[in-house]
Amino acid sequence: MNTFGTIYRLTSFGESHGPGIGGVIDGCPAGILLDMDFIQGELNRRRPGQSKLTTPRDEKDEVQFLSGVYEGKTTGTPIGFIVWNKNQHSADYDNMKDVYRPSHADYTYQTKYGIRDPRGGGRSSARETIARCIAGAIAKLALRPYGIEIQAYTSQVGPIKLEKNYQAYDLNRTEETDVRCPDPEKAAEMEALIAEVKAKGDTVGGVISCVARGVPEGLGEPVFGKLHAALGHAMLTINAVKGFEYGDGFDAAYFRGSEHNDRFIIDKGRISTLTNYSGGIQGGISNGQDIYFRVAFKSVATILREQETVNRAGKETILRARGRHDPCVLPRAVPIVESMAALTLLDYLLIQKTRQ
Repeated sequence: MNTFGTIYRLTSFGESHGPGIGGVIDGCPAGILLDMDFIQGELNRRRPGQSKLTTPRDEKDEVQFLSGVYEGKTTGTPIGFIVWNKNQHSADYDNMKDVYRPSHADYTYQTKYGIRDPRGGGRSSARETIARCIAGAIAKLALRPYGIEIQAYTSQVGPIKLEKNYQAYDLNRTEETDVRCPDPEKAAEMEALIAEVKAKGDTVGGVISCVARGVPEGLGEPVFGKLHAALGHAMLTINAVKGFEYGDGFDAAYFRGSEHNDRFIIDKGRISTLTNYSGGIQGGISNGQDIYFRVAFKSVATILREQETVNRAGKETILRARGRHDPCVLPRAVPIVESMAALTLLDYLLIQKTRQ
């Protein structure tokens, strides 16, 4: 399953230390003006080496389009693209060739395929998400005419978290901090924690929150194609993601129906809701309100500390990992969360248009 989507479909390929990472997008509407500065900007938000909080691997991650584009616009035919890898340190992984990193995909890939690429994790590397960001950037451009805007931000690192919901913050300030948190004071605390963890050769996880505004009513497929299920699937395909909740999520379990129901009202001549505990989705179908959700990321599995593990020969051993690794994935994962949301919403918008 290297393909995502029903109508707007992305197939990605490539490994962390192979020649490059690329993809093929099928089902993209024709006539979309490709803003190359915007697309490259989305890649820059994901790229390594952008701050002291990320891996120092130095990759420019410049995309090259191979097909499906003419005079700067999409043609409706498959869009092929590639980003060449230029800064691999494959020797850093020589000592991991026959050793399984705890909580990593090394063991499961070996047992599934009987072979694995140990360099940077191979196909299991988060570098694969380059393809998602490119396809997501194009999806964002396709969603613009419909007034759909997607913004994600870091809302928690370790125990440090934002206590209020997205409406209490100016999300346009998210890019002002290295950790991509819209609250400068909390951002400073988060960055200090990441620096502390990094100095100890360890890693830390957290939560990314995301909101989609301007989503029209009617997106979502009953019964097994519910919109929130599709968003959950999209987020859970991202490396290191351990949980997904939308609307009030697990907190909804604390309330009675009389407290939690979103009462319908008439606002400026249109049906709306007084509250939005549902997170913009009811019965698996968008209701026109903001869609908001949270994505939980675990700490990075590869740590620069000694760990007890086993090798392919079934012997217990000590792993001393080398290489360049993120102490926290959250800052670079923000654009990935946005991209997967954009892929999902555009796909479901196109599905809905087949009924019109």
